[in-house]
Amino acid sequence: MKHVVVDPITRIEGHLRAEVTVDESGKVTDAISSGTAWRGLELVMHNRDPRDAWAYIQRICGVCTTAHALASVRAVEDALQIRIPKNANYIRNIMAATLTVQDHLVHFYHLHALDWVSPVEALAADTIATANLQNKVLETYKLPFRTPNASVTEAYEHDFPAATPQYFAEIQGKVKAIVESGQLGIFAANWWDHPDYKLLPPEVHLMAVAHYLEMLDKQRELVTPHVIFGGKNPHPHYVVGGMPCSISMTDGNAPVNAARLSIVDRAINMGRTLVNNYYLPDLLAIGTAYVKAGRVDGGGLAGERVLAYGSYPLEPNKGTTNGDFFNNLLVRCNGVVENFKGGAKSAKFTEIAAEDITDPAVFTEGVEHSWYTYPDEQQDADLHPWSGVTNAQYTGPKVGTATEWKELNEQGKYSWLKTPKWRGKLCEVGPLARYIIIYTKAQQGLLTAPTWAEQMMLDQIDAVSKVLGLAPEVWLPTMVGRTAARGLDCQLNAEINKFFFDKLIANVKSGDTEVVNNEHWNPDTWPQKSKGVGLYEAPRGGLAHWVTIKDDKVDNYQCVVPTTWNACPRDDKAGHGAYERAMMDTHVAIPDKPLEIVKVIRSFDPCMACATHMFNAKGEKISIVTTDPTSGTHVEPRK
Repeated sequence: MKHVVVDPITRIEGHLRAEVTVDESGKVTDAISSGTAWRGLELVMHNRDPRDAWAYIQRICGVCTTAHALASVRAVEDALQIRIPKNANYIRNIMAATLTVQDHLVHFYHLHALDWVSPVEALAADTIATANLQNKVLETYKLPFRTPNASVTEAYEHDFPAATPQYFAEIQGKVKAIVESGQLGIFAANWWDHPDYKLLPPEVHLMAVAHYLEMLDKQRELVTPHVIFGGKNPHPHYVVGGMPCSISMTDGNAPVNAARLSIVDRAINMGRTLVNNYYLPDLLAIGTAYVKAGRVDGGGLAGERVLAYGSYPLEPNKGTTNGDFFNNLLVRCNGVVENFKGGAKSAKFTEIAAEDITDPAVFTEGVEHSWYTYPDEQQDADLHPWSGVTNAQYTGPKVGTATEWKELNEQGKYSWLKTPKWRGKLCEVGPLARYIIIYTKAQQGLLTAPTWAEQMMLDQIDAVSKVLGLAPEVWLPTMVGRTAARGLDCQLNAEINKFFFDKLIANVKSGDTEVVNNEHWNPDTWPQKSKGVGLYEAPRGGLAHWVTIKDDKVDNYQCVVPTTWNACPRDDKAGHGAYERAMMDTHVAIPDKPLEIVKVIRSFDPCMACATHMFNAKGEKISIVTTDPTSGTHVEPRK
């Protein structure tokens, strides 16, 4: 058994710590995941005007910007029974799809790609061979899926990978100058001599690093729709009842007019070409090499239980808790799939409907191993979010001080994250969950008359299965599958973006420019007490906001976010959460350089910062590996 400390795992958002036990063969035998920062915004919401809730709660995160605002306005609208106009629904869907496309691209290239490819390995690449490889990759791995009957507004694709020896020689020269300077900058804090990097030829490394650098600039333009419709990015504006952007095709000063819609169209088309010409071909080229090497681990909970709420209302609905939200979805992934690894046809699918959302026995949160406490009479209970309590009870580590931790107390409390449960069970959420659920429903004959988006998901899965030479039940519930599903989800959302943009244009052309329903804007029209739920399939998975309103103010507000599901601490009855299970399904080749651990954690696209700890059988610390780029990497000698 060995103990290694990685502090922190960089290139993720927020704060996370994991402690991992590794045996002599390199197998991870135990793991705990600890969220080390307390959000606290749920308490900030108390006694606020519910019409302002989206603006406060959106500040949870600037990376997955707009996600919490959308879930919040949906929750308040559900509580107040507000139905938004068609244009508002289309615009919100465009903003959601825009977020997903940009978020996935940034995650892969700037937060996760350097776990797979190395700038150091790229220096050994032959630039002529790399140019030939670029063309071959596009021919072999491009997945030509498109929105049916989409309008054509560009004569040709404006964003296409360069494929000349001169281009790759220029990139190689830039990377060489950085490496030889000894100041690695954006390429610092990695284990470039790890054997995993040898799984790919140098030319793949150079091609992917070149695209990494290109995306630093290109990704900025993808969020233009947030600026046009929401005024800015991050944290674009919403309004309870619709959107705050008036539409006029004749007023040149209107927030949304013909000229600005053309800018939105350009950003949407750019997203489509970037994912089709860069992201998916790169991802599949890398994933194929890993599958051929037998690296199909890191699945963890994905093969046992995944959950999603459903995505993209086709038209405005009357609310969540009355069930109308679920009757009107473009992607009907609302449900739970259990035991997918045993085969899609034999897996158990359970639909999630309105009665499940409101049932206090179905969706709950526990604090058994969390730094919170419930009232005495509910101390050992799991509470439904509408009855949720956020009372901090920090107990510190098992070994160390309140601010300097050496070892967390896995038998007691060790995380600022609560433990969400579905019917008393832990689930993984995210793009992988969405694809597993749609595929399982189709295999079991439950997906009657698939929407075009659902059919695209099935076609994507079939195409990747042919590329990898593996059945979906084999490659999907793995680290490679989790990463691939995010790429497929990016392509799907790029096309969904185009779909709803075309619907918006058609509706505006018909003469409908309404964007807000202010029928219930005045609190005099509200009931004295009301409850609502806002659901949204965010880039990282199922997001739910639960609000109770009393006397025109927020009485209670609870967020159950994707990373809460995935990074939650264990439950003594339900077992380990998704992060912990995935780490326990991972082999570590070099404990002092646990690239596999950070790679599997980043495959979830964590919304937090991270530190990883490992212990030997005697609990002795043998090394500390620091990945802070400001201080370099060092190994503490054995004591």
